[in-house]
Amino acid sequence: MEALILAGGKAERLGEAAQGKPKALVEVAGRPLAAYQVGQLVRAGVERVIVSCAAGQEGAFVSALDGLGAEIVLAPEVEPLGRGGGLRLAASARRESGPVYALNGDELIDVDLRRMLAHHAQRGAAATIALTPLLSPFGIVELADDDTVTGFTEAPRLPHWVSVGVYVLDEEALARLPQRGDHEDTTFPALASEGRLLGWRHEGTWLTVNTPKQLRVAAEFVSTHPDFLAA
Repeated sequence: MEALILAGGKAERLGEAAQGKPKALVEVAGRPLAAYQVGQLVRAGVERVIVSCAAGQEGAFVSALDGLGAEIVLAPEVEPLGRGGGLRLAASARRESGPVYALNGDELIDVDLRRMLAHHAQRGAAATIALTPLLSPFGIVELADDDTVTGFTEAPRLPHWVSVGVYVLDEEALARLPQRGDHEDTTFPALASEGRLLGWRHEGTWLTVNTPKQLRVAAEFVSTHPDFLAA
């Protein structure tokens, strides 16, 4: 099986913490983000990983990801294509037909890829997206109708789900990816309106790395959980 990794992010919000590297190659506890992802994909049975990156960065990705158990293929973007366009470009380098995994290059998430793929195949969806419960970034105050404060809840789980940037894409979804732009603005809403988009509920760990604080949190978590993404 093949997989796609979106790795065109410039790590602008990480600033000096990125050390001049593209976001997917920023190190978390001594390993590039994308190296964790490749290892996770290999354990799920993936033999060939196609990385969509900015033109000129191919050597850095090959050096960082070589020897992890999968063939690494680079799909360089001469100009920014957006996430959907990047996926479409990467998908054009496939050798096989059928479903592929696709991951955002700046996420660390212990989603069970094999079970997600089986769920996708069983339901016959065009695409399946991993979702996680939305937690409030704030503590909330519980208020009675007469304005009496009845309690407090710190960062409660909200009745909503958010995409974590992990997908299974079938031929139908791949063919409908935009030439440029974001698939979550175009392809996915269209598939959802047709009943062709499926969700996979993930209740485990999700670490996204966009800021220096998130990078520190991710590094601390991985350092104290050595088995994370190693199963």
